[in-house]
Amino acid sequence: MKITRVTTHHHRTDFTYGASASGVGGNLHLKAMDTLLVRVETDAGIHGWGEGFGFTLVETTKDAVDRLLAPACIGQDAADIAGVTRMLARRFHNFGRNGAVTFGISAIDIALWDIRAKAAGKPLHALLGDAARVSVPAYASLLRYGNPDDVARNVTEALARGYRHIKLHEVDLRCIRAARDAAPREIPLMLDINCAWETEGDAVQFCEDVAPHNTAWVEEPIWPPEDIPAIARIRAASPVPISAGECNGTVEDFCRMFETRAVDVAQPSVTKIGGLSAMLEIAELAREAGVRLVPHCPYFGPGLLATLHFLAATEEAEPIEIYFADLHRAPYGQQLVPKGGAIAVPGAPGLGYEPDV
Repeated sequence: MKITRVTTHHHRTDFTYGASASGVGGNLHLKAMDTLLVRVETDAGIHGWGEGFGFTLVETTKDAVDRLLAPACIGQDAADIAGVTRMLARRFHNFGRNGAVTFGISAIDIALWDIRAKAAGKPLHALLGDAARVSVPAYASLLRYGNPDDVARNVTEALARGYRHIKLHEVDLRCIRAARDAAPREIPLMLDINCAWETEGDAVQFCEDVAPHNTAWVEEPIWPPEDIPAIARIRAASPVPISAGECNGTVEDFCRMFETRAVDVAQPSVTKIGGLSAMLEIAELAREAGVRLVPHCPYFGPGLLATLHFLAATEEAEPIEIYFADLHRAPYGQQLVPKGGAIAVPGAPGLGYEPDV
């Protein structure tokens, strides 16, 4: 089964996320929700869909796929997923081992897994593991508001929609306290601070400040994100768990994280790290290291679906990240909108749904 065509599709839609003009509001860097869809076709008449990390990078990743990766895929054996992705990684390594090329390889890998599962006539999760969950709990990943009132209102709305796991992207302690006041004490708060601090002392102080608020973890505590030794030192001093990994570009980055005991929670991103193949490898390494794995997944396209299937298959039950934003036109319509705080896992072959391009 040979690859005959690889095409990219830029899906763009307006969205709302509950911000007021007095908070971040119109200053959010995301003016639309952009998703890069990648379609891989074969001479067997089977096609698959993947997603490369997008948002404001969509056109850059699209260009990497169109000009570099797609031509190199033509004629390759679609069944040899490891061979195709290894070839791409080696041929284009000079373009960077983390960034647009790796994001594009991730998309192609996901699409090839979609093809493999369709060819087998099975839902993707059946090829990834035996858990066969029919649904996966979701956590609401709120964008940064910078306003305590906005935070409290949106936490309340997320709970009303059935979520029982909440992530914030706030660094202002007033906003974090507002979330804590709005949510029952038994609901932990995940805090993604997006590398806000530039010194280890500031990062540790933040961890100490949020410890009384039933904090599930502090995510990406320091800039730059690849300073794994600094993350390890922060973890050693922190009273709360530390998570990181969404910015890692290779499996080897996670090896270093595990070897240095840098994280309590590993967060590989399927649209960045090399697709499902890399995700499965990292999951095995995490099990061996005794590290919890909760994928980074603020997506709406095949990356979300691939992560859903991964979590449906794994032995350890973990929640899936859902960006707390309402899209005017989502790639899969309403099919991946959580209901009662969980997402139903598709039972059709492959990823299970076709995107609206």
